[in-house]
Amino acid sequence: MKLHDLQPSKGSKKSRKRVGRGIAAGQGKTAGRGTKGQGARSGGGKGPYFEGGQLPLVRRLPFKRGFRNIWRVEYAEVNVDRLNQFRAGSVVTPETLTKAGVVRSTKKPVVVLGRGSLKKSLTVKAHRFSASARAQIEAAGGTVEVLPLAE
Repeated sequence: MKLHDLQPSKGSKKSRKRVGRGIAAGQGKTAGRGTKGQGARSGGGKGPYFEGGQLPLVRRLPFKRGFRNIWRVEYAEVNVDRLNQFRAGSVVTPETLTKAGVVRSTKKPVVVLGRGSLKKSLTVKAHRFSASARAQIEAAGGTVEVLPLAE
């Protein structure tokens, strides 16, 4: 078989229906649109949203669409157990977390969460801390510093 031998399967390709081309064609005169009325006109018919004047389903159930909070702050999450890779007594900032590969970039504010356990004394600077994370850092002899959120 060669490229010039390729052709579609038998019956897979149908020729387009040419409506309004005379009575012998089978779809002449009214072209399968019936007589008069909205459906017979060009551009006629109602859209999928229209329900005969009844309030459309989309408008009856607005809560189904949900909503997007434009003031939501998305944080880069760091758990306490990930902080064990830093040397004892070091200062952990969003920049050092990025360099260490714990956080992808410094664009998002950093939140420290309390999963795992901390075995070293560190000074941790982040934009937010969970209560358990704060307790663990302080229990290990470290300090917590809350950074302001950039506007």
